[in-house]
Amino acid sequence: MCNRYVAPNEAELERLFHIGARNPMPWKQHVFPRAPAPFIRRARNETGYERELIVGQWGLVPWFAKTAKLTYSTNNARSEELAEKATFRDPWKRGQRCIIPALSFDEPNWESGRNVWWTFRRADGAPWGLAGLWNTWTDKATGETVESYTMLTVNADQHPLMRRMHKPDPKLPSDQQDKRSVIPLESSDWDQWLAGTVEEARSLLRLAPVEVFRAGPVEEITP
Repeated sequence: MCNRYVAPNEAELERLFHIGARNPMPWKQHVFPRAPAPFIRRARNETGYERELIVGQWGLVPWFAKTAKLTYSTNNARSEELAEKATFRDPWKRGQRCIIPALSFDEPNWESGRNVWWTFRRADGAPWGLAGLWNTWTDKATGETVESYTMLTVNADQHPLMRRMHKPDPKLPSDQQDKRSVIPLESSDWDQWLAGTVEEARSLLRLAPVEVFRAGPVEEITP
């Protein structure tokens, strides 16, 4: 699970995705759950295929929510549960997939017996494009709309790097911890993720090879 990351600024997003936002709301580069941050989706109001940059809340607000301020966490979603879990089922079925741009993301490492934050960057120096789902929620009382998104994860028990993250459960064997990893998308897969069928998108729900990562304790990783 990911609970903090660094988002690119608007100029970096324009260079990366060749796209801008129309009067975007501001965002801070250091992003935490429920904070506003940018994501990329297939443009809603275009008949063809275009991308658009949206700024929304990190923490998906489902259609049945009474308020946008949820009492439970929706900033991460297990990819294995997308088709069944009520919060994410409709966005997944409707193809409301997005790409979450990140310069880096952090995960906790407990190998020393205490939490040591690790930072993850791409080995090639490019930003991450992480798999996500988005939703637009409307307040029935006021008509206000809230854009929001969630970051997808997959099981990482067999991944040589990502299985080292997060606090282990002493009651479970080492190969059944359900350690989680975000899902990095290669730029060549972005269009398939945004505009492909559900099955085409499902084929991209996989771990990235360890060679893609440049990772280590926060104080040891420099830009």
